[in-house]
Amino acid sequence: MLNVAIKAARAAGAIINRAALDVEAVRISQKQVNDFVTEIDHASEKVIIDTLLTAYPDHGILAEESGSTHGNPLADHIWIIDPLDGTTNFIHGFPVYCVSIALQVRGKIEQAVIYDPTRNDLFTATKGRGAFMNDRRLRVSKRIRLQECIISTGFPFRKGDNFNQYLRMMGDVMQRTAGLRRPGSAALDLAYVAAGFTDGFFETGLSPWDVAAGSLLVSEAGGLIGNFTGESDFLEQKECLAGAPRIYGQLVSILGKFSKFASAGDKAAVRTAVDTLSRERTSDAHDPDDETQDTAATASDENDERKDAPF
Repeated sequence: MLNVAIKAARAAGAIINRAALDVEAVRISQKQVNDFVTEIDHASEKVIIDTLLTAYPDHGILAEESGSTHGNPLADHIWIIDPLDGTTNFIHGFPVYCVSIALQVRGKIEQAVIYDPTRNDLFTATKGRGAFMNDRRLRVSKRIRLQECIISTGFPFRKGDNFNQYLRMMGDVMQRTAGLRRPGSAALDLAYVAAGFTDGFFETGLSPWDVAAGSLLVSEAGGLIGNFTGESDFLEQKECLAGAPRIYGQLVSILGKFSKFASAGDKAAVRTAVDTLSRERTSDAHDPDDETQDTAATASDENDERKDAPF
């Protein structure tokens, strides 16, 4: 089954790479604000589904663009597919995107493939058999001090996202780490945690196809993955946290209070802090009239200086 998934991912990658040669010719539509889909997403998804169902016609499909309309939705085996994770990067020619395919068997992820067509990097995992990148065994980072770590994330972009809360989260993490990165593809972010390229990852608003394959890569590489409070049943919860075990624990202590599953007291404290941040941002914004007055005052001061000058 892993070999069939690899075949499907490479076929999709070939479509993506051909399209990337002339990305301006690709037809683009918008699902919602800042959420794009292209004809390449659809073509990639079709070749993946065709490949999988040709081999396993009784299996089910959960895909980003077509949902559960293909295959058997009641099957024990469900393929979870993101045909092009990082579409916004792709349509700008920014080379950070991938194909993500996972096999869920009776609710558990058992096979995973993430394929980066721009670098020809193939990440694979089978439950109980380890995670690999191009046949090299993967292990998560050995760092144990958060201040030495690079953490990846995704910025909010959807209508209704709580930007002020995300700013608080980012601020709390940035002050305690060596750096924060936002590549733009959650599946690749998780693959990079598994490979030890980054030490941790967190993001909200993610769907199962964004994280299913990456979650198995992380766990098979010796890392931990769950929601912000550290619970492992996260796939449908739209919040994801991953990292090397010691780093994961430290991130839970920072981000747990921002979880939808946090205690009432923690949620109240977060709301208060977010409200304070919102007021500070509002007060820092310049009133146009104040700016005009400041400009006028500066000009007046400059005129006075010229009058006092000897020449």
